[in-house]
Amino acid sequence: MKANFVKTLFMFLVLGLIFSSCSEESSLVEESTEEFGNSGKNKPGKGGNQSKNVAALNHQLVRDWTDLLLELERYAGGMRPNASARALAYIHLATYETAVPGMRDHVSNADRLDGLEIKRQEVPRNVNWEIALNACYADVIDHFLINVPSNLKPKIAVLESENAEKLEQNQPNKLVDDSKRWGAYVAEKVIEYSQTDEEAEAQILDPQPTSYEPPTGDGYWTYSADPERALFPYWKSVRTFVVAPEQTTTLPPIAYSEDGNSPYFAEMMEVYTVNNEAKEQQNEQLWIAEFWSDDVEGLMMSPPARQVSIANQLIDKYKLNLEKTLTLFVKLGFALNDAAVSTWKYKYEHMVMRPSNYIHDFIDPDYQTNLYRLIYWPNPSFPGYPSGHSCFASAAGGVFINTFGNNTDFTDRSHEGRDEFLGAPRKFNTFKEMARENAFSRIPLGVHIRMDCAEGLRLGYEISDGINALNLEQNPG
Repeated sequence: MKANFVKTLFMFLVLGLIFSSCSEESSLVEESTEEFGNSGKNKPGKGGNQSKNVAALNHQLVRDWTDLLLELERYAGGMRPNASARALAYIHLATYETAVPGMRDHVSNADRLDGLEIKRQEVPRNVNWEIALNACYADVIDHFLINVPSNLKPKIAVLESENAEKLEQNQPNKLVDDSKRWGAYVAEKVIEYSQTDEEAEAQILDPQPTSYEPPTGDGYWTYSADPERALFPYWKSVRTFVVAPEQTTTLPPIAYSEDGNSPYFAEMMEVYTVNNEAKEQQNEQLWIAEFWSDDVEGLMMSPPARQVSIANQLIDKYKLNLEKTLTLFVKLGFALNDAAVSTWKYKYEHMVMRPSNYIHDFIDPDYQTNLYRLIYWPNPSFPGYPSGHSCFASAAGGVFINTFGNNTDFTDRSHEGRDEFLGAPRKFNTFKEMARENAFSRIPLGVHIRMDCAEGLRLGYEISDGINALNLEQNPG
């Protein structure tokens, strides 16, 4: 009897231990899944800022890294504008994916982007999101910004070290190591994903391929010397993140004409008149032209990167937290990348010539653009229609409108303090006003006719509509 009682008691104890073990294991699995940020039930960890949801953190770390990104991108040779737009998309994809496990109700792009393999089980139990982001930023900026001068490249390691010294103070060694490992892991996976886009990888190394010869015809764009050879003529085949070029539309350009009474001639005459008046009068149109130029490598950031500069200022102005900052930047990166792909597809389909060529032949053989004093070649090395500047402006502008609303009180200080060109700050009351001014600044600069700018502006908003429809929240609202 006593033996049976002991035997029964032993069986209950064993079953109790098994049940307890299974419950604990189930709890660990559930907690791991929740920490990835897709369950909407994120539970804080213990110790350091890993106990905080990403929304509880400020955006200063992102600001520090994007400021450095803009400084380095200004000098990155052979990237602008297409490779720069692509780099911005992958950099911000990586940083978003690093932090999304700690972003309540936000979802990863890994399930949506075929080939992006970020395993949820790799997320450590506890992560300090800022330490992880610091490691990720260093790796992706170092990888995606190519041809950065050797005297500037070490700034990446310096900023990483300076941030690490502040962020890792009084943090447990395991937490620090796990957080760094997570940021480096996501960076590695995003870099691997980027390398599966073989078209882009090849074109970045050969942006002006000698294999490409433009078709000929009346009014067609062409080059007159090797420095003006077609830039990224095959870019339409590069990967997009949200809006594929076949999902966009194009409007036919005004028909080419040499008739002095034609709409085409009138648009060329407008450029000639406005460009020359701006130069002679040193008026506001010249200020607008140079303020938005961003054409000149080594002097200014690229046109896509200019939108990152604007975003940085808006993030400060509207005091966005880290979660909202990373979400804005990943959408902005997608918009700029996808804008470049669609714009370059249509450029090389329509093959519209630059105004300087037409003006030299039919209006004034001594004409010079207002860009020419800043750059060694008078024209960007690709067809004019649609304008890339204009498309980047509205693709970004549409994202800003979706984030902040159209009405604003914003002064763009991207070039404040520069005296090599007219970069004094300009104030805007709406984001549409800012995008429009950017788009049509290409007329007084002398490098685009009005239809180029109008079509680029229209196309960019079409792309931003697609980006804004991308839902990165599981439970929006």
